Amino acid sequence: MVLQLITRNWHLKLLSLVFASLLWLFVTGEQRAEVGYSVPLELKNVPADLIVANEVPSLVNLRISGPRTLLSNLEASSLSLSVDLRGLEPGLTTFKRLDENLNIPSALKVVRLSPSYVEVKLERIREKTVPVSVVLTGDPLPGQKVLATLATPNRVKIRGAESEVKRIDHVETEPLDIAGIREDFIMTVPVNFRGTYTELSDQKTVEVEVHFVYEPPLEVEQPDDASEADAPVSSPPAVH
Repeated sequence: MVLQLITRNWHLKLLSLVFASLLWLFVTGEQRAEVGYSVPLELKNVPADLIVANEVPSLVNLRISGPRTLLSNLEASSLSLSVDLRGLEPGLTTFKRLDENLNIPSALKVVRLSPSYVEVKLERIREKTVPVSVVLTGDPLPGQKVLATLATPNRVKIRGAESEVKRIDHVETEPLDIAGIREDFIMTVPVNFRGTYTELSDQKTVEVEVHFVYEPPLEVEQPDDASEADAPVSSPPAVH
């Protein structure tokens, strides 16, 4: 019975074996090559209450070796790498063997990877309210002096990596040019804040009021030439 199963359609089985052997010989005996790729690196499943607070490369350079035919059919757009951050706590985590989840045929091998590992620093997300400082440039007309500036709202909320949020004690407006201005004015101005791992939470602009006061220049009294000419000139005492 077993013999009949083995010998049934033996010519088809033999033909399949021959084709498989030829294919194996073709792949293993084919000239090998090595090709370089720049593959995007994706950070997946960042915990909702954490933020990545360090520079992580967006591309990984790798070189793949294998049969030339397989390499020629490998499309760069189909390659991607990812790092899963699910369940991580705040701190620095090192990820090695980045090519483990690279989807390539088994006959192809990654022979070089740069960087060979990545470090991801996670920090807790914090919010903080800080005052807004108005920045002025230029000089008003002669005699005019800035009396006061007022930003509305005068405080805004920032949000980002805990360590950076702690260091920020204020934000500034975009420079407001008052050159040649003589009267009070109100203008909407963007808040000039570009944190590394921190951003404005909501308010992106403020309304700035600038008030001037007039201070006339001091007049320097000039001496009267005529009175100086009529003034008596004392003679030096006579020497006896």
